[in-house]
Formats: sequence, structure tokens, C-alpha cells
Amino acid sequence: MMDTLIPLFPVGGMPGGTELIVILLIAVLLFGANKIPKLARSTGQAMGEFQKGREQVEAELEEMKEGATVDDDGNIVDEDGEILKTEAERETEASIDSSDSSSSSSSN
Repeated sequence: MMDTLIPLFPVGGMPGGTELIVILLIAVLLFGANKIPKLARSTGQAMGEFQKGREQVEAELEEMKEGATVDDDGNIVDEDGEILKTEAERETEASIDSSDSSSSSSSN
């Protein structure tokens, strides 16, 4: 009986060349060679949308720390009720930020 767990990737915790080839082979068998590029593309798009949403939430939290609040229309307003940023401006900034981060990551 085995009482100890054997690590999947014992040396360094990261898969090496042979392990990556085995993982790729299993992925091809499971999904088929035609679907893997579509799967990778949709995974990348989902990660991009998640990052964009995360950045929007972080921006809202940062502005709320500064004393601003979000009204029912999604606009960021200060204590006097003046609109600091509209929802459209925030979405534009988020799309610019996400395109900047995607272009900088693709240039690496």
C-alpha cells in the first residue's frame, strides 16, 4: 500500500520536454488536431475578457478609495454628485489598457 503521494512532475515541479510531448499527444487524442487551435484561441479570448473585467473592478475600487462612488447608471461620481467618469469612458479605458497589455505581451 502506498502511503505517500508521488509528484506528477518530480524534478522542479515543471514538465520537461518529454512530459510536454505526452501532454500534447493526449490533447490531440482527446480533442482532435482540428479543434486544438480553436480551443487555444477561445481560451485566449476568455483570458483577455477576464483580465479586462478584473482591470475594470480594480479601477473602480481605486476610485472608490479616493472618495468616489458608482451611481445606478455606472458612472463614477464624487461626493458632490458630479460625474468624474462615465461608464463609456471607463469601458474605453479598459479596452485601451487591454490592447496595450496584449500588444506588450505579444512583443515579448
